Amino acid sequence: MAQPMETVATFDRPAAGAATAAPKRRPVDDDKAMLKAAADLTRDLNVPRPAIYWSDMLASAVLGYGALAAAILAPSMGWTIVAGVVAALALYRAESFIHELTHIKHAAVPGFRLGWNLIVGIPLLTPSFMYEGVHNLHHARTRYGTAEDPEYLPLALMKWWTLPVFILISALAPVALLVRYAILTPLSAVIPSLRRVVVARYSGLQINPSFRRRPPEGPARALWHRLEAGASIYAIALIALTATGVIPLKAFLIFLAVTSGLAVTNQVRTLVAHLWENEGEAMSVTAQYLDSVNVPPPALLPMLWAPVGLRYHALHHLLPGLPYHALGTAHRRITAALDAESVYHKGNYKGLPVLAARLARSTVTRR
Repeated sequence: MAQPMETVATFDRPAAGAATAAPKRRPVDDDKAMLKAAADLTRDLNVPRPAIYWSDMLASAVLGYGALAAAILAPSMGWTIVAGVVAALALYRAESFIHELTHIKHAAVPGFRLGWNLIVGIPLLTPSFMYEGVHNLHHARTRYGTAEDPEYLPLALMKWWTLPVFILISALAPVALLVRYAILTPLSAVIPSLRRVVVARYSGLQINPSFRRRPPEGPARALWHRLEAGASIYAIALIALTATGVIPLKAFLIFLAVTSGLAVTNQVRTLVAHLWENEGEAMSVTAQYLDSVNVPPPALLPMLWAPVGLRYHALHHLLPGLPYHALGTAHRRITAALDAESVYHKGNYKGLPVLAARLARSTVTRR
């Protein structure tokens, strides 16, 4: 989730031959034994289980909205903060299902895309069209890690200040989304030139500022327009009801704070989802795996900051069609089957602090 909820960042890729660029690394050939083992050991795990998807998403949404209401009604600032943190983490988990929507066959979990959009996507102003048609490009064999990947920046090869800016930008995501749907959507409906800009630059959850999205076609176009219209009506109503006092300003600001915390949590996860060391060349599947990150048990905190299977991000790049609820089983099987020298074990890390420190060390050496 990029991953779900990635926010556009205005960073430039290091120029070819620039002093900041790291020495060229040797291409990594595919480890065919690992790829075959991963596929063979998980063939029986590829079917999504609707009961798990629905129960997990609904429980997360109920907890999140309930905690949001508690934060708004709390008698003191302390309780508001506690309830707000719970709301942000629960709604983050609910929102992370947008990642699953880009990979599962919708017939396998009937009604889930519509239900998710009505319960989570539109209320949080991240309808599924903002990820569907974008995230799949991140998994394209010849696009990953290149300038055509909407979810990749070589952060490890950039200046140190890009990391705090990368995080701070995400805190403004709720306001940016309100502007996108309450102002730009209706204006772009009557201004064709603005519409082209909105579609190309402001209709995807991406971190690569050079990425330009193509207009949707066929059934995707009709779905896009319906979801965008719903999000626009919701955003306009939210602002209007707040402006007229129907929704108290305090409640509106707490909502923005909670969704901002959600976005920052996701951006931190994005920061450690990859090693971000590719300089723009196409990579083998094994190289993509090694540039991605698993944070498996016994670490416990990834359940909060990398929910819905996102803690197995490297494994996901090996088997992108595997449902999130099967990733833990798949990881255990593959780990047990492959010897200690296998490339697979090199994609596993202990936790967020180790990964964040590694990335920070890489950036501080840039000049």
